[in-house]
Amino acid sequence: MKELIKTVQYPIYFHEQGYAELQKRLSELQGIYSNLFILADTRTYTLCLPRLIESIPVLQKARMLCIKTGEKEKNIENCLYIWRQLSQWRADRNSLMINLGGGVITDIGGFAASVFKRGISFINIPTTLLAMVDASIGGKTGIDLDHLKNEIGLFRYPEMVIIDEHYLKSLPERELKSGMAEIFKHGLIADKKLWQKMGKQPASRATSWNESIRTSNMIKSHVVSKDPYEKNGLRKILNFGHTIGHGIESHFLSTQAPLLHGEAIALGMVCEAWLSWKINGLPKSQYEEIAQRLLGIYPLKEIDESTSDKIVMHLHHDKKNFKGKIRFALLSKIGACTYDHEISIDLIRESFNTVLNKTHRD
Repeated sequence: MKELIKTVQYPIYFHEQGYAELQKRLSELQGIYSNLFILADTRTYTLCLPRLIESIPVLQKARMLCIKTGEKEKNIENCLYIWRQLSQWRADRNSLMINLGGGVITDIGGFAASVFKRGISFINIPTTLLAMVDASIGGKTGIDLDHLKNEIGLFRYPEMVIIDEHYLKSLPERELKSGMAEIFKHGLIADKKLWQKMGKQPASRATSWNESIRTSNMIKSHVVSKDPYEKNGLRKILNFGHTIGHGIESHFLSTQAPLLHGEAIALGMVCEAWLSWKINGLPKSQYEEIAQRLLGIYPLKEIDESTSDKIVMHLHHDKKNFKGKIRFALLSKIGACTYDHEISIDLIRESFNTVLNKTHRD
């Protein structure tokens, strides 16, 4: 397998080639960076940092920043902690921050680095399947505002991304399934063969994920290269499942049983596949195939009328909206997606009732 994906904005390295390239950049002979910082969470600090330092011993000299684990930590308070530490340590504009963790770390780390002193360099080393195929790729950085997903953020690309499948060995099955949801999405919007292949791939630490990760990265990188700042619209297809999915995730984030990102997106994809069947020509048999597969893997959350109202409220904050209209990316068939579909609130509620309301489904 090739060890490099060249994107327009930055390279994605795999395994030892990535460590070798980073070691080269950090060598005293080149002297590109004045200060080194590593951002981790409490989990990756314990489980992943030792491998990184073993692979690149010079990182023993790096200053460590550590936050708690979880989506609730992707907030302005932790940004202030990061900025204050960088300022206290006299970080300058030639500093480098290495984000070692899942999507929360690459999102908040990229955002914090992007605005500190108007921008310092950062490198993403994702440690979850979700981050390897989505969060660390594509240049979106940001934090949540209250319970609104990624409400504050900007586009800023890393110097490089290093993907090391070894880190997946520390993930529980639930986290692997969460990451699989984004691979399913890439298959649904652009690659029917990937969708079919993933239907046979177990969520196991014994699974080899390299090929699926690489294919997923190539799909996302291709779309992003055509529309890097979501200006001409094509990049919106990457949001399939995310309009409703983010609403579901945002609602349950404030409850006693929050969903992982991929779990919420999977439910969002089923609802939006139903909408695709209703208004965008997706064959009913393909909608049923999508629903059967995803609902067979991801836990169903019952959506009653009160919960439906709260999720719809979150949808009004979606970044694709235009003049108050909620817009969707929808499938025309498995492997093809279109965007900028305006959907009525009534039809959105009907998708909830059809897909997520057990009384209606029975």
